[in-house]
Amino acid sequence: MPKTILVVDDDEEIVKLITKSLRYEQFVIISACSGKEALSALEENHIDFIVLDIVMPDMDGFDVCRCIRKSYNVPILFLSARDQDIDKIVGLEIGADDYMTKPFSIQELASRIKAHFRKMDRLFKEWDELSPSSEKADAPLILNDKTFEVFLHSRKLDLSTKEFQILSILMCHPNQVLSREQIYEKVWGDEYGEINTVTVHIKNIRKKLGPDHNFIKTIWGIGYKYTEREQ
Repeated sequence: MPKTILVVDDDEEIVKLITKSLRYEQFVIISACSGKEALSALEENHIDFIVLDIVMPDMDGFDVCRCIRKSYNVPILFLSARDQDIDKIVGLEIGADDYMTKPFSIQELASRIKAHFRKMDRLFKEWDELSPSSEKADAPLILNDKTFEVFLHSRKLDLSTKEFQILSILMCHPNQVLSREQIYEKVWGDEYGEINTVTVHIKNIRKKLGPDHNFIKTIWGIGYKYTEREQ
């Protein structure tokens, strides 16, 4: 089945450029020129990936991302003229999976999107082979790799795609220390990005788990490990 990508930007020429390029790559494209249109399109269609501008007239991309993360785990790539580090950090912390700045290479954008789907295919194969300890019926944290849902004491957690992937990898290797480099390679693979994003995503996962559920331990100077023992 071809993947469906939602392109959200108030610049009509940019939307046309992205649409033409991604259709050439055999993606189905749905476009929106505002945040409200984007949210409506997401409600009415099955979306596999979102390319999202930040500066738009009615709702900015950050607000759109926050709204999406309340109900959906669909991966989001910010495509914005705002190139300050703080914008990238904010984008990642509120649930985006990637960030590109304008002016941009349409070939790089297509490559990042294709790399994401390749990585997901590899992860699904790994999940079929591994059986995380979180699948125990009496475990406090339950991860469903088929529906991309995570439950903490029966309460559903809203994780972004990258957050879900990181948590899944850690849970598939309980009590094993994984370095930031190992986590980055497993989650981002041949995608573009910075290794510091691992730290940002771990911080977000811990915040969503809450201070009473210290499942992810920091091993200073080495990396992180997952343990079901609560402290």
